[in-house]
Amino acid sequence: MGRVTVRRPVRTLTPQGQRRRPDTLAVEEPLEIRISGTPLAVTMRTPGHDVELAHGFLLSEGVIGHREDVVLARYCDGVDDEGRNTYNVLDLTLADDVPMPGVGVRRNFYTTSSCGVCGKAALDAVRLASRFPPSDSGFTIDAELLTTLPGALRRRQRVFAATGGLHGAGLFTSDGTLLAVREDVGRHNAVDKILGWALQQNRVPASDLGLLLSGRASFELVQKAAMAGISLVAAVSAPSSLAVALAEDHHMTLVGFLRGQSMNLYTGNGIA
Repeated sequence: MGRVTVRRPVRTLTPQGQRRRPDTLAVEEPLEIRISGTPLAVTMRTPGHDVELAHGFLLSEGVIGHREDVVLARYCDGVDDEGRNTYNVLDLTLADDVPMPGVGVRRNFYTTSSCGVCGKAALDAVRLASRFPPSDSGFTIDAELLTTLPGALRRRQRVFAATGGLHGAGLFTSDGTLLAVREDVGRHNAVDKILGWALQQNRVPASDLGLLLSGRASFELVQKAAMAGISLVAAVSAPSSLAVALAEDHHMTLVGFLRGQSMNLYTGNGIA
């Protein structure tokens, strides 16, 4: 598996002068996702939990809905100048009854670490229909409990603590338990990783869980939550206008600016 951090020399300048010191950086490398040998997408990600990332990506694109829909995942082909595996090419085999992804899922260009929608072959495919409608969920959480979760998320962001350069995503229960946390240089990758975790744990549809984001809530992240059946998304930073509209369309609860003891409730009734 590739490294998640690297050390590089840096010159720090302050009003008191300057000094040279080593700095820890988050690694960003390409991951090519293939289905039965056919290239599907390339995303710039932090190495680690790649199988979860691929499962979450396929779930959020509507290709799969259950753990059994993927029968094999293996690294292949990617080698460096010395012939060592880079672990940057992941090939998945779908179950016999799962159709191959359509054209709308395929990327014409690579997916950057900041934007998963970039390069869609068909922008009309951005609004996807979930097989697990979030409106079917009755998930709620106490407001006071919710305010404790950003701190819990931050404490479990090990690589962020070392680099300051990663986004975090976590899944939590209605009693305030943070079940799992994933980090990545790309916010959409962090969400795909945590949704992939849920899928592999047979927790999809995740109607009994909420999604916590360490940054802003974009349209795509709310859409990913909807595709997993999640009805409550809480973000430390701001939502976009399209994210709010999508949450409202799906009868989801969307919380933004979850900081300290306060929050903004943009849509839904999932806060008690």
